[in-house]
Amino acid sequence: MIKKGFLHIGIFFLHLLSFLPLWFLFGISSVLYYLIYYVVKYRRKVVRKNLTNSFPEKSVAEIIKIEQRFYRNLTDIMVEIVKMSSITKAEVLKRVKMKNFELAEEYFKRGESALACTGHYGNWELGMMAVGMKFSAKSYVIYKPINNKIFEKWFNALRTKFGNIFVPMKQTLREVVGTRNDTTLFCFASDQSPRGTDVHHTTEFLNQPTAVLLGLEKIALQTNRPIFYFDVRRLKRGHYEIECIPMCLNPKGTEKFEITELFFKNLTKTIEREPGDWLWSHNRWKANL
Repeated sequence: MIKKGFLHIGIFFLHLLSFLPLWFLFGISSVLYYLIYYVVKYRRKVVRKNLTNSFPEKSVAEIIKIEQRFYRNLTDIMVEIVKMSSITKAEVLKRVKMKNFELAEEYFKRGESALACTGHYGNWELGMMAVGMKFSAKSYVIYKPINNKIFEKWFNALRTKFGNIFVPMKQTLREVVGTRNDTTLFCFASDQSPRGTDVHHTTEFLNQPTAVLLGLEKIALQTNRPIFYFDVRRLKRGHYEIECIPMCLNPKGTEKFEITELFFKNLTKTIEREPGDWLWSHNRWKANL
């Protein structure tokens, strides 16, 4: 009960912090960066190993530069997520620019549904919030539940405040079937690691064999809905652009694993453009076959 009480107090404190201007929160982010990177050294070994294995051609100095950029990105995302507690629709759309989203909207205007995929790149949480406000279709985001239920309830309240519907990964198919008569957009963050029993395919990703999830491909083949890749760019601190790229418009015409391979080819291009904005602290290669 005491632990739960502290969590509720902490969440209330974060909500109060969210009313501070983002420029002030970025000052807090800068302090957090030094604490997390130099003092706590949060997952430094995992990040260094992931970067070194992913970019064997880069020098130690280049790896460290990307590493530091990642930690600055991480602490910026932390304060931007706090800001999401009180952010307005106008500020979201000011900070997240959309490019070529009319390509997907054409399907929704005809009453057709679509799928979208992206990675944990830039501020994917703020990006998904903007996506949910952009389209005429109902926006569903597939996610992996957090173990701490109190924190998950608060976090999902932020994520859904402007209309997005978050669906636990294991309930994806049921939700797709249940909304088959609606015009929907189901969004997948397809760069997450599968658990040991869920590893059914590996691909070459960032110069190493990588166990991957097949959820996007399975749903695409069952529904034959067009798939769009959301390519994220950080324009400057606190500002992003999401480009809607047609990735596969006829899933049933693809070979086995082709959709999954297409996603990782697109994600690789995004990461190689600016590696520091991807989520390197997750030990995503632990589930390799």
